[in-house]
Amino acid sequence: MISKDCLRMATVDEDLSQLERDIRQLKIEYDQFFGGGRKRPPAEIEWRIELIVKRYGERTGELKFAQRFRLNNLTQTYAKYKDIFRKRTMQKEEGKVQRHFGAAAKAIEAERAVTHAAEIAATPPPESAGFRMTCSAPERETEKVDQLYEAFVSAKQKAGEETGKLSRSSFNEFVKKKTKELQQQKNCHDVEYVVEVADGQVKLKALVKN
Repeated sequence: MISKDCLRMATVDEDLSQLERDIRQLKIEYDQFFGGGRKRPPAEIEWRIELIVKRYGERTGELKFAQRFRLNNLTQTYAKYKDIFRKRTMQKEEGKVQRHFGAAAKAIEAERAVTHAAEIAATPPPESAGFRMTCSAPERETEKVDQLYEAFVSAKQKAGEETGKLSRSSFNEFVKKKTKELQQQKNCHDVEYVVEVADGQVKLKALVKN
């Protein structure tokens, strides 16, 4: 007899977590492929990723904001990796990648360097950047505060920082308190919050808007 657990459909969050794991594993296996450790590209993982991306790409209207935000980040990461893998695969097929061990090791390091450069290029500089949100009454602009929270958490995760101690409720209280404090001190109406990365650390800045 088949249990109900076996028949249970995966939730959206479970699918997104699987997508994140598959993207990480895809990069690892492509590194092995380019380095000579695999005979074929990881087609099965790529197929699973494409399936989830297509499934939820057609259902974005059904997702919560946090889920859409996470899906968008994962989709962008996958698209970036896919472009890199496509170019490297073409080079490999054209015989531009040498197959001896030293060259294989260098190829893996070069791939990592290219990936890192692509990640940096995809991250806008603080001056233009990160994520910006302006509000005057956070208690009524809950969607804006939610967007700010998701952007802050996502930036920390990408930077490899701990996010386990963050909570949406305490973050909301901080934004409310900080906004009111600046409005009183600076006699302003709007406060702009900026998520940026400086010296490798994610920072949240509150700026007065005239």
